[in-house]
Amino acid sequence: MENPSFFVTLKQVIDDFNLENVSNMDDTDKIKIITPDVNRPGLPITGFFDYFDANRIQIIGKVETTYLQKITSQQRYESFDKLFSRKIPAVIITRGLEVFPEITETAEKYKIPVLRTNQSTSRFLSSLIGYLHHWLAPRITQHGVLVEVYGEGILILGESGVGKSETAIELVKRGHRLVADDAVEIKKVSETTLIGCAPEIIRHFIEIRGIGIIDVKKIFGMGAVKDAEKIDLIIHLELWKENKQYDRLGLVDEYTNVLDIDVPSLTIPVRPGRNLAIIVEVAAMNHRQKKMGYNAAEELNQRLMDEIGKGGL
Repeated sequence: MENPSFFVTLKQVIDDFNLENVSNMDDTDKIKIITPDVNRPGLPITGFFDYFDANRIQIIGKVETTYLQKITSQQRYESFDKLFSRKIPAVIITRGLEVFPEITETAEKYKIPVLRTNQSTSRFLSSLIGYLHHWLAPRITQHGVLVEVYGEGILILGESGVGKSETAIELVKRGHRLVADDAVEIKKVSETTLIGCAPEIIRHFIEIRGIGIIDVKKIFGMGAVKDAEKIDLIIHLELWKENKQYDRLGLVDEYTNVLDIDVPSLTIPVRPGRNLAIIVEVAAMNHRQKKMGYNAAEELNQRLMDEIGKGGL
């Protein structure tokens, strides 16, 4: 379900896809696209509007154009008069196909932008849907740090002062990359994928208590930062609690639910002398091994069971 608070302007779509503005409308920056779904109006052109969603961009390709060529000018006018009267955001014609005068005439009447691309219909549809899903994805802002370690996106969470930013800066020094510090914008781009990035205003900046704000890109170079990263693993840092039992084997998988997606997670206790950067590196490598089908904890457990079965223990 679309959320009206998330939108992308039609002008941004036009600019990013290099679309031809056939209708020459100037107010495309005021038209908001609020749904990632698009529609090919084959049935609406014939007059069937049941379940029609007027929030969707309408795409006209070869099939629709061929049908329109076979009906009269008056029928084309009536078809698009009904379509545009529903105040759709825009019509995009693919393959550089002919724009019928009845389309531009009725579009002008209802102030509906008519756009055109030279791309094939299927390729353009795929690109546009993926683009809209990215920009209109459900999202939250999470207090934490996001880093890329050995190709894994690691979201580090914990209370203020536990050492998240210090861990991140040590990881950057060791050759890994910072994505976001303090505030992480998390988008749900599919039913299984979360993408994290930094708010534009604080991108590539990090706060170190006692030093202040530093620009990671300026100090460590372009290779030390990344604009966005998939979230593969969540690490919770917490001050060491003497009476708490921490997992020492890793046989039980833990998850943290973010935007209705269960993300693998770990809880790492923090106390003086622990090198958190190295621990995060090992956690990233171990998680990558698990994704490739190898689990060290299960391997050790199996060896113990085999030894017990032989009577060796």
